[in-house]
Amino acid sequence: MTVQIGLSTASVYPESTAHGFAYAASIGYDAVEVMVGMDALSQQTAAVRQLSEHHQIPVCAVHAPCLLWTQRVWGTEPWGKLERSAQMAEALGADVVVVHPPFRWQKEYAAGFEDGIAALEASTGVAFAVENMYPWRASSRRKGLKGMEMYLPHWDPSQGDYANTTIDLSHAAIAQADVIEMAQRMGSRLRHVHLTDGTGSAKDEHLVPGRGVMRAAEFLAHLSETDFAGNVVLEINTRRCTTREERLQDLTESLEFAREHLSVNVG
Repeated sequence: MTVQIGLSTASVYPESTAHGFAYAASIGYDAVEVMVGMDALSQQTAAVRQLSEHHQIPVCAVHAPCLLWTQRVWGTEPWGKLERSAQMAEALGADVVVVHPPFRWQKEYAAGFEDGIAALEASTGVAFAVENMYPWRASSRRKGLKGMEMYLPHWDPSQGDYANTTIDLSHAAIAQADVIEMAQRMGSRLRHVHLTDGTGSAKDEHLVPGRGVMRAAEFLAHLSETDFAGNVVLEINTRRCTTREERLQDLTESLEFAREHLSVNVG
């Protein structure tokens, strides 16, 4: 079995998509996940392909522009954005598009979301791996606070009828969800992983794995034991790094953590 360990270009923000490829190649990651966002280069398939070829590192996934601050990237029509994400993935040789559940105010989009995702997978041949999100909580001090349900049909894709899903450990930390139990519910539908960490606060922390409370090492062991055959992508927050060397250290530590605890043959 071969599992690619990739780096999300979101991990180097505020540096660019181009820097993300450079870091991934220099450190020794197997692949890159492209976060389509405000960086204009990330929206251009030809430019991303040039980066992939220049650094001789493949693209394993495309993250659709469905974050709160990328709502106007590639237009405002959600299905059109997903179709364009699939086109980029196909052109780059990636087999996964990561997508978030709809926001609660996107009622029409949400009403047909599960069927629409299945139809897109059938028509494009690309896996749309729906990612776990979380209830929005106002304060990390109020333990047990349920929070506002901001995603439809549900923030937890293990509750839905999706063929492919993504687990993000930082999002699970906010939801105070057990990622191993979530993975067990998903079973073979778990296609993609955002490896990171969190402390259980209301903030989306995206810590270096091992620096939080999400039992990231045990989670990777679970993946190994269940013959997980998808991609493991490091999606960490390095915005507080004050130097390039500090960012490089966090990205290197993250890759070493994944390789140490994911006891499979990495490609």
